[in-house]
Amino acid sequence: MLKRIFIYGLVMAGLMFFFVKGVSNRLTDRAVWDDFRKHYRIYSLPVPDSLYFAGERVPVERMHVYERLDKEMLINVYWQSSGIMKIKRADKYFPLIEPILKEYGIPDDFKYLAVAESNLEHVRSRAGAAGIWQLMKDAARSYGLIVDGQIDQRYDTELATRAACRYLNEARQKFGSWTMAAAAYNRGMKGLEKAVSDQGETDYYRLYLNPETARYIYRILATKMILSDPEKYGFHVRLQDMYQWPEMRRVKVDTAVSSWPHFAENFGLSYGELRFYNPFIRDYQWDNPLGKTIYVNIPLELNRKPVGTVRTDTLPNELMTPDESIK
Repeated sequence: MLKRIFIYGLVMAGLMFFFVKGVSNRLTDRAVWDDFRKHYRIYSLPVPDSLYFAGERVPVERMHVYERLDKEMLINVYWQSSGIMKIKRADKYFPLIEPILKEYGIPDDFKYLAVAESNLEHVRSRAGAAGIWQLMKDAARSYGLIVDGQIDQRYDTELATRAACRYLNEARQKFGSWTMAAAAYNRGMKGLEKAVSDQGETDYYRLYLNPETARYIYRILATKMILSDPEKYGFHVRLQDMYQWPEMRRVKVDTAVSSWPHFAENFGLSYGELRFYNPFIRDYQWDNPLGKTIYVNIPLELNRKPVGTVRTDTLPNELMTPDESIK
């Protein structure tokens, strides 16, 4: 009898447990949904009435222009992790890019083209474009960059920026506007020239283009809007969280290098650290059969500076010369 009572009690306790748990879960779910509906908001952002790229007006009053810009704004604003990373990297790379653009007479807005191309990462595309500016191998070589499998200067920010500037100036001269020059950077001059010829149209915003190039300028515009005023679009990045360049000097190398790991050791660096500051090094050695000259960045300090002691946008607006440190 006692055994039956004990078993009955266990069964009832189990049923009560699952009943209470189920009620508790339902209450918890309801509370979660109530809180979600109360606090969570996703907004459709207003498209600006007036907008310019490289000093050229964007016709946002046209329906297709409005919709395409709206799409890129929403994609970029609500892709929060990517947005934060762009802001952090911009503080590191823009001070290097901006003076070169100015030197070549390229509008400052083209720094956002580099962001649209690579998110300011030294990446390689499936098509073979590489570096922050996503230069193709043949184009890079035509502008004097070394691309030999062991050294790839498409990953050298200064030299790649100079090559991109030369291309953009040629495209501007060929197509007559900076907007079309930017489109040519994505599509290629021959591809864009064919579209212009086939359609008898020279206005980017009126051309029918391949999907990637058709959205290209809008991606750049959305990037410009966010990086120009991050907090307006909900991005809050503390000064101490920005990426920074350490104090560095550049070392001239005009001979073959039998071992980059051994080269790095001479400066108290690991091979991995040397590659981090010199992503154009692509192998463990450099044969340098043509006796060319490169400059290798050597950080004088590997640790991050204390908060508030350095900010990249206060660095001098000129490029480092060999063996010259940024003070």
